[in-house]
Amino acid sequence: MNDTLLNEFILSTVVNEIHYVMALNKNYFLHNKSKRLPDWLKTSLPKGENFYHLKKLVDRYGLNTVCESASCPNIGSCWSSGTLTLMILGSTCSRACRFCDVPTGHMKQPRETEPIEVAEMLSMLGLNYVVITSVDRDDLYDEGANIWAETIHLVKEHCPGMKVEALIPDFKGKFSLVNKVCQSKPDVIAHNLETVESLQSLIRPQCRYSWSLETLNIASKKNIITKSNLMLGFGEKKKEVVETMRHLVEVDCQILSIGQYLRPSKKHLEVVEYIHPDKFLEYKVIGESLGIKHVEAGPLVRSSYRADQQSKIVMENLQCS
Repeated sequence: MNDTLLNEFILSTVVNEIHYVMALNKNYFLHNKSKRLPDWLKTSLPKGENFYHLKKLVDRYGLNTVCESASCPNIGSCWSSGTLTLMILGSTCSRACRFCDVPTGHMKQPRETEPIEVAEMLSMLGLNYVVITSVDRDDLYDEGANIWAETIHLVKEHCPGMKVEALIPDFKGKFSLVNKVCQSKPDVIAHNLETVESLQSLIRPQCRYSWSLETLNIASKKNIITKSNLMLGFGEKKKEVVETMRHLVEVDCQILSIGQYLRPSKKHLEVVEYIHPDKFLEYKVIGESLGIKHVEAGPLVRSSYRADQQSKIVMENLQCS
C-alpha cells in the first residue's frame, strides 16, 4: 500500500471512529433509559425433542457450528426445526471484525480430510437444508476456496436430497476463487455486507465494501441464487440502508436478511440503537419494492435464520416467472 492510500485509509478510519463516538454519546443522552434490552429482543431458552436430538448429534460427530460459536439467539428455533449452520476451515478467523464473537488468530492448517468428514457427518443428520460457512482464511494461498469447493461437492454427493447454502467469505472479490466455489454448484451463495458503506472500515476493518459486492456479483452471473445480510444498530442512517439495498439490487442479490446487532461482549462495539420491529417491516417493504426478491427483516433475524424457507420462496418465484 503506497503512502497516499495508507493516509486515506487512516483518515477514513479516524473519521468513522469520531462519527461512531458521537453517535454513542447522542444515543446515551437521548435514550439512556432504553439501553436495557427491549422486550422484543428477549428469547426463550432452547427446548424441545428436535433441539436436543440435533444437539446430541452435533456433539457426537464433533461438528463446529456457527450457531454455537457466534452465540446466535435463534439456535433454539432453528435446531428445533432441524436446520443448522456448519462452520468449516477451523474455529479461529484471520480477521477481527468488531461485531463478531468468533475468535481471531492462532490459525491452524486446515485438515485435508475435513470435506469428506463433513459430508459423511451431514449424511447422518437427515437434514433437508444446511448452511455451510467458514472463518476467513487470508493466511492460505487460496483463502480456503479449494476446501470450500470440495466440501460442497462431497456434501451434495453424499446428501442428494439436501439443499446447500454456502455463506462464503469475500475472497477479496477475486474472480478465480469465487468462481471455484460456484463451480461446485451450491443451491444458494450468501455473502454478508453486514453494514452500510460508511461504517465498513470501523466495523469490518480488514474487509472492503467493494469486495463484498463483487463477490455477490460474480455468483449472480453464474445463475446461482445470491443472498446477503445487514445488521442495524451501529448508528447507520435510513438513507444509507436504502442506498445499500440499491447496491445489492445492482448486483442482482435476490435475498436479504436484516437484523439487530447485539453486542456479544464488552470487547465488542456497543449498540448505538435498538431498532423497533416496525422499522424492520418498513425496510422489508422498501427492499422488495426496489427489486430484492425476498427480504427477511426483524430484530432477531440473522443471516441463516429460516434460510430454508427464504430460499424456497425465491426458488418457487423463479419457477413461476
